[in-house]
Amino acid sequence: MLPADYIFGLAVALVVTLNLYFGPRIERDRIAMQWGRNGEPTWSAPKWFAMWGVVVFMGTVRLFIWLVSTYAPQSVHGVELGIVIFSVVALASHLFVLMKARAAH
Repeated sequence: MLPADYIFGLAVALVVTLNLYFGPRIERDRIAMQWGRNGEPTWSAPKWFAMWGVVVFMGTVRLFIWLVSTYAPQSVHGVELGIVIFSVVALASHLFVLMKARAAH
């Protein structure tokens, strides 16, 4: 286990906590996932998928990083920094999406 995995674990725990906090506060059945230049949503996902799919996505990316690091280490550079940056970006973007969904009327 890499030291960056502590950051990753914290990010996953925070995503789960945010899901549990925002879940009851988001009234709509769908959550906007991307916005156009005019600020209007371009597509949305079912609420359960938008919230819990992030946890699965984060785990899948981490598994992929582990597989590449284990079976093709010559192809991987800066694994720890990559894990930390990915964890922070995934957490921040998920928080942004949840806050926009809660504010939507």
